[in-house]
Amino acid sequence: MTTIGYDKDAADNIIDEFGARPEMLVQILQAFVQRFAWIPEEAIRHLAEKLNRSRADVHGVVSYYHDFRTRPPGKHVVRICQAEACQSMGSRSLTEHASNSLGVDMHDTKNDITLEPVYCLGNCACSPAIMIDNKTYGRVSHERFDQLVGAMRQSD
Repeated sequence: MTTIGYDKDAADNIIDEFGARPEMLVQILQAFVQRFAWIPEEAIRHLAEKLNRSRADVHGVVSYYHDFRTRPPGKHVVRICQAEACQSMGSRSLTEHASNSLGVDMHDTKNDITLEPVYCLGNCACSPAIMIDNKTYGRVSHERFDQLVGAMRQSD
């Protein structure tokens, strides 16, 4: 993931890779997140123009999917699974612990750490699951969460 300012030429290259086809909007947005780490308002306007869609159409897709953030993330992204299997194994309590421990609410960033919900990490047998900077961890207790975050901070 690259976190740089929005680059219209780079965006045009991504859009052109998908043939500027409106039906490829989700894939284009995924490529945008891979390149820019987020979807700024400027990108929504640009995509609407290039794909001959309304800004409302593009914004609707961006706001529907949890992977498309509209604010720049912190240096580290911590995601906590909120799916049913993880909830049944304590992810709600873990989410509250994470929010308190990091001093940040879901969908927000503080001290260069972004906390986000995710709705399945495919690790249901090892619930509750989290993802830190694209690496998944299972059976995460409050204590293990603190250890993982401590190791993340030490890696800086």
